[in-house]
Amino acid sequence: QVQLVESGGGLVQPGGSLRLSCAASGSIFSIYAMRWYRQAPGKQRELVAIITSGGSTNYADSAKGRFTISRDNAKNTVYLQMNSLKPEDTAVYYCNVDIWGRTGAADYWGQGTQVTVSS
Repeated sequence: QVQLVESGGGLVQPGGSLRLSCAASGSIFSIYAMRWYRQAPGKQRELVAIITSGGSTNYADSAKGRFTISRDNAKNTVYLQMNSLKPEDTAVYYCNVDIWGRTGAADYWGQGTQVTVSS
């Protein structure tokens, strides 16, 4: 059984920063790509950032220059550092991770963490 637990969301003023974390645990043999998605009310879930097992990263245009995705392989954890936050960044943020575990390869989702940017 694999679980992803997210933390770090909250309420922040425009221009502020937050750091999201997503820790994987359970029967894990290998972790491959790790991603952050977000879903705002009334909108489709969108990919925000991805980091490969080799450390290559890619970002949505809306996140470039403000967000940084990173990973700690020893802790099976992916992070999303979000700076210069805007009200339009308000959404539920989800991590999504490709994992090879006891039952084979699959992608897993975190439970979501709310990020609200408001004055």
